[in-house]
Amino acid sequence: MAQLFVISAPSGTGKTSLIHNVLSEKIASKARLGISCTTRERRKNENEGVAYFFLTEKEFKQKIQEDGFLEYAKVFGNLYGTPKDWVSSTISEGFDVILELDVQGALQVKNVYPNAKTIFIIPTSYDDLKYRLVKRGLDSLETIEKRLSEAKQEIIAGKDFDYLITNDDFDLASVDLKYAMYSNHDLQKEREELTEKCLSHLLDQ
Repeated sequence: MAQLFVISAPSGTGKTSLIHNVLSEKIASKARLGISCTTRERRKNENEGVAYFFLTEKEFKQKIQEDGFLEYAKVFGNLYGTPKDWVSSTISEGFDVILELDVQGALQVKNVYPNAKTIFIIPTSYDDLKYRLVKRGLDSLETIEKRLSEAKQEIIAGKDFDYLITNDDFDLASVDLKYAMYSNHDLQKEREELTEKCLSHLLDQ
């Protein structure tokens, strides 16, 4: 039976890379990455229905009134939402669905799909997270500090997800993510202990 996976993490933790790595594996051959609706302007290299369904603000608000989203939010002036009909039809066709969402969106989805597997990815430390954010070169130092501040609140909310994974090593974290998605068992003991140690350290700061 097809499953719904909801994966969250603070910005810069490596969530997107881990998800795409799992999607490239045979075990995830029947998985599809979620497609969001958005009101932002479509870029030249983007096609309708690949990463996004592009809607006008009027269309988006109409869909809200029709209870057409599992979750939605306004980000930097644009609306983004996960369409219920796409998720439902994709699962009905026998495909697993992977939603890459922020913590609040993930919790909203869990309310609608209680059997969804929620997975939260944490960094080893805030210093490591800051290093990752600086290294990728996408944000100003002011924005990075804001993301670090937001990360603690996300970690507090994400600590009760079904699975917690530490991205201390990309290959090991990829194995953990596959295990969390496609196994009904806990992660390997040493990996669980590492995550518990990192989580405790992050929450104490």
